[in-house]
Amino acid sequence: MRILISGASVAGPVLAYWLTRHGFSVTVVERAPALRKTGGHAVDLFRPAMDISEKMGVLPRVEERATGTKRMTLCREGARRPVRVNLSKIFSATSDRHVEIMRDDLSEIYYDAACDDVEYVFGDSITEISPDGQVRFENAAPRRFDLVVGADGLHSNVRRLVFGEESRFSAFAGAYLGVLTVPNTSGLDRELLIHVGVGRTAGVYGARHLGDARALFLFRSERELDYHHRDVPRQKELLRGAFDGLHADVDRWLDELERTPAFYFDSITQLRMDTWSRGRVTLVGDAGYCPGPAVGGSTTLAVVGAYVLAGELARAGGDHERAFPAYERAMAEHVRGSRAVALSAAKTLIPTSRLGVSGLAQGARLISALPAGPSRALLRLTTKSARLYNSMTVDDYPPSPTTAGVC
Repeated sequence: MRILISGASVAGPVLAYWLTRHGFSVTVVERAPALRKTGGHAVDLFRPAMDISEKMGVLPRVEERATGTKRMTLCREGARRPVRVNLSKIFSATSDRHVEIMRDDLSEIYYDAACDDVEYVFGDSITEISPDGQVRFENAAPRRFDLVVGADGLHSNVRRLVFGEESRFSAFAGAYLGVLTVPNTSGLDRELLIHVGVGRTAGVYGARHLGDARALFLFRSERELDYHHRDVPRQKELLRGAFDGLHADVDRWLDELERTPAFYFDSITQLRMDTWSRGRVTLVGDAGYCPGPAVGGSTTLAVVGAYVLAGELARAGGDHERAFPAYERAMAEHVRGSRAVALSAAKTLIPTSRLGVSGLAQGARLISALPAGPSRALLRLTTKSARLYNSMTVDDYPPSPTTAGVC
């Protein structure tokens, strides 16, 4: 059985790995000309995704490339004294198995896990999918596949072709996210410096193996802003306007906008679909059920979704009419929980009032000052994401005996 996957970020390579282990023939098409190597932004892998990574044999590499962020300095807008926070204590308290890693590093690790067993086609994109599985591409000749999977992110091309325009399924969460690469002039080593004001939060962090740093921006907006998701100059203009006057540090980070080698900007938007399967086509990860970039644990959800989809296809002997509904049933509760967590996290990370800004700082100070036991108990009571991901369970789908390739 031949399966085509669109997208080579996280969900795509994980799905490709497990499908080949179950005996399917897999092709991955990716719009970018090559695997992205800019580092991306930091993402979280919680326990279920860590367990799946361990089954793939890549956990040592994941842990080796972890950012290792241990400390945070939080500065409130208008306040003189910053708050110092022990992030190691918070991470260990909120999840018993957790790693923060740069997204592109993670993508490369998952790609390497099975690249010898998978056909990768870079620099191309799907233009048409027929009900019988005939697929047309921008550059390559048409080919027929038994199944097609969209693993191509929030702005999925596969979803648009099969289900319709994104606006039919997207729900704006009232905030925006920006990330850019900046020089590590402050010599940040496993540390996060963050400035918080009403309706906007900006920070910079350095990973232990990076020579540069990443600046992260989150801000609220009552309405959706007018721009196209590929109009980079307009996105940079909006980002500057949103953070004007917050702090001199933030101004310096924004000064790098015209020189940065890597820039990302998008709305924090949830996808809400009644079903993410139609005929021979299904969606996985952000393409089908994005809970919201940066706030909803979407990377863990993508890894889990890819593993479950491959497992259900194997369990059904490749019968997609049985496998796709089983996949959706297995993921439904996880998807609903992630959506709720994301909306709550956005309110916390981007306070809507001065009281909220003060509460965020005071809460961080309290947790950092408490002994490990009480701080762990407090965090587990107040951190919804930790409860969600620590309670997430996934069936075991034993793969067919095989040997993974090494690139």
